Amino acid sequence: MSPLRSRYPSIELDGAVVVVTGGARGIGRATAQLCADRGATVCIADLDLDVAQETAASIGGDDAVDRVRAYRLDVTDAGSWAAVVGEVLSAYGRIDVLVNNAGVMPLGGFLDEPDGTGRVTMEVNVWGPIHGMRAVLPGMLARGRGHIVNVASMAGKLPVPGMAVYNASKFGAVGLTAAVRAEFADSGVSVSAVLPSAVRTALSSGVPLGKGMPTVDPEDVAAAIMDTLRTRRAETAVPRWLGGWDLLGALTPEWLMRLARTVIDDRRALTSIDPAGRADYDARVARQVAGQEKPST
Repeated sequence: MSPLRSRYPSIELDGAVVVVTGGARGIGRATAQLCADRGATVCIADLDLDVAQETAASIGGDDAVDRVRAYRLDVTDAGSWAAVVGEVLSAYGRIDVLVNNAGVMPLGGFLDEPDGTGRVTMEVNVWGPIHGMRAVLPGMLARGRGHIVNVASMAGKLPVPGMAVYNASKFGAVGLTAAVRAEFADSGVSVSAVLPSAVRTALSSGVPLGKGMPTVDPEDVAAAIMDTLRTRRAETAVPRWLGGWDLLGALTPEWLMRLARTVIDDRRALTSIDPAGRADYDARVARQVAGQEKPST
C-alpha cells in the first residue's frame, strides 16, 4: 500500500457499533452522547451499572432504546471484558469502535499514597486498555477494520507533583497505544491516543483549575475522540496546541521549565486540594480499592 494513502478503511458513525468504557459520567458520557447523536449504536460500559443505565436512558430515550444500552464492566477483569464483549457481539454482531475511557486519578503525595490505591490506578488505567484491546482486536482483525481510542492524558507526557503513580499509568497508556498501533499498522485497525489536559469532571474535583493550567470540558475531549475516526491520528492533545509538548520539553532548559511550572502552580495537587470538594470522588476510589483487595489467607 502506498504510504501516501490511508491504510485504514473508513468508519461512518451512522450505524457503527461503539463501546465506551467509563461511559456513565464525564468524558465517557459526552462521548456516548455524541456517538448517539450521530447515529451510532452505543454500548455504555461502566463499573456503576445503575448510573450507566440512567445515562443510557437519558441519551437513548424511548425512540433509541435498542441503540443505547448499558453494561456493567470491571475494566480490570479480563473475564468481565469477555462477558460484555460477548453480549455486545450477540446483540449487534460486531464492534466497530472501542473507546477505552475508564480511568481513576487519585491525588496526593507519593509517599502518602497507599499501595492499594496505586495498584488500582495501574489496573484501571493500564490494564483496563490492555484487557479491552485484547477483547475486541481479534474480531476487528478478522474483519480487517476497526478503531480503538485510548483516552490517556497530558499527564502521560508531563510529570506533575502529586500525581506520581497516575503519571506512571498514563505514560504507560501512551506507550501501550503507540506500540499496539505500530504492531497492527497494516491490519486495517487503527489505535489512537487522546491526551486531554485538565478536564472539568469529577476526577479534578477539589482541585483549583485555570490559573495558567489549560482546562477543557468533557465535550471538547469527546469531539477530539470523534475526530480520530476521520484522521486516525496516532495522538491528539486536547487542546491541540499542547501537541508539541515533547519538542518543547526537549528544547527548554530545565531551569526555565521549573520557572514556568512555578508560575502556573503545578504543585496544586499537593498544596491546594479542597478535601470536602473531593470527598465524593475519593470515596468512589476507596470503594474500588476495597473491591480489588483480596482477603488475607
